[in-house]
Amino acid sequence: MEQYNNKQYYAKKSFWKLFGGEIRIFDINRSRILFYVKQKAFKLKEDITVYGDESKNVELMKIKARSIIDFSAAYDVTDANTGSKIGALKRKGMKSILKDEWDILDANDQSIGIVQENSMLLALLRRFLTNLIPQKFTLSVGGQEVGYFRQTFNPFVPQFEIDFSMDSSNLLDRRLGIATVILLQTIEGRQN
Repeated sequence: MEQYNNKQYYAKKSFWKLFGGEIRIFDINRSRILFYVKQKAFKLKEDITVYGDESKNVELMKIKARSIIDFSAAYDVTDANTGSKIGALKRKGMKSILKDEWDILDANDQSIGIVQENSMLLALLRRFLTNLIPQKFTLSVGGQEVGYFRQTFNPFVPQFEIDFSMDSSNLLDRRLGIATVILLQTIEGRQN
């Protein structure tokens, strides 16, 4: 699909929604919405549908938690049209206390990569002093860096610049990359 052909994106979460949040992922010029998520409030188990735009006419992916409450939660990512599993993202529970870290799993739940916050010092400062310090995450597959997410400085609206341009061999399924930034904005965003 056309949405997955870009090397760079821009993700923006709504500032404040009383009954659920919204995430919009644009092309890098911020001129066109490529992905849209409308979260439902008060859900015990994450079940996220990713749409092609705000009309919600075209479902692209589903991201679903395997359990209700789990410190090392795993989230299955499936293709909304075929129902086939693309892969999964699994939070590294204890390691994520100090610095956010996630495993990228293939469709057979085999680890193929990792997403990790870049600096433990900045992560600790963010957790214990202020959330005004922007986050940066690096994505690696097979030991090779394939992308990064960099939070732009805005204390009120969580925004990320997304860059997959170093993934010239297409090691990372772009759908898993997009699912990762959505989870970072929904799950990790609640903790900071």
